[in-house]
Amino acid sequence: MGCHGTGPWLGCSQACFGTLTGSTTGVEFKKIFDVLGDGIFNSDADLWRSQRKQARALITHERFRKFLIKTSWEKVEKGLIPVLEHVSEQGMVIDLQDLFQRLTFDTTCILVTGFDPGCLSTEFPDVPFSKAMDEAEEAILMRHCLPESLWKLGKLLGIGPEKKLSRAWAVLDDVIAKYVSMKREEMSKSNRCNEDDNEGLDLLTSYINGDESTGLECDDKFLRDTILNFMIAGRDTTSSALTWFMWLVSTHPEVERKIRDELNLLSQPRNLTNGGCSKWTSYVT
Repeated sequence: MGCHGTGPWLGCSQACFGTLTGSTTGVEFKKIFDVLGDGIFNSDADLWRSQRKQARALITHERFRKFLIKTSWEKVEKGLIPVLEHVSEQGMVIDLQDLFQRLTFDTTCILVTGFDPGCLSTEFPDVPFSKAMDEAEEAILMRHCLPESLWKLGKLLGIGPEKKLSRAWAVLDDVIAKYVSMKREEMSKSNRCNEDDNEGLDLLTSYINGDESTGLECDDKFLRDTILNFMIAGRDTTSSALTWFMWLVSTHPEVERKIRDELNLLSQPRNLTNGGCSKWTSYVT
């Protein structure tokens, strides 16, 4: 095509790490978001700057871009399209936001850890990792709504949303620890750092490979916090954007018609071979 975009996941990440000039989360913020550990969303000052610098370098690296394109394409082709075909054939009614959240959860998990949790499939399975993230986010929302003394009492007694958060926290720790362990074992066997550049790299591999050059102590706790922060950054933002996009298109039939016309124009052989026709396409390029 005539125009190369960064895609929603990379675009969101660049917005997070490329435009901020400082970070002051504060003690109160860290109290509420304690499940995120010392990840980039909870970090301050020098630690935040170091994490931001490293995260931005990895996300904008050519090898990650290649992996991003490959992963996104394969997940849509082998995951989203088969599910939509199945839903259409069965005449099912589905929650579109749930569908997109499954898509972005799988995609983000692959990009961050290199492993596919299999959330997007025709069976619509309950994936513990995804469910734990949902419950943790719900509990954090309640902390914003309730007086601090009240949610802290719930935490002390282990009741209500705080009980769910405690269980979710344990699941998150367990699943991420398994991913880190599996990745270290995989790398020790295959020596991923010497693989062909055309394959691209997930972020977890890059962090482990670059342990000595990052200036960060990439131990298991750091990797746990980093993975969870990236998962939250990549999943909900993109799935919400896709859901709202589909709703807006469905309520503006004239825009839907123009998008279809542009897609038909771009799919013509002469436009696929000569670099596209971005001059005439304002919606899809």
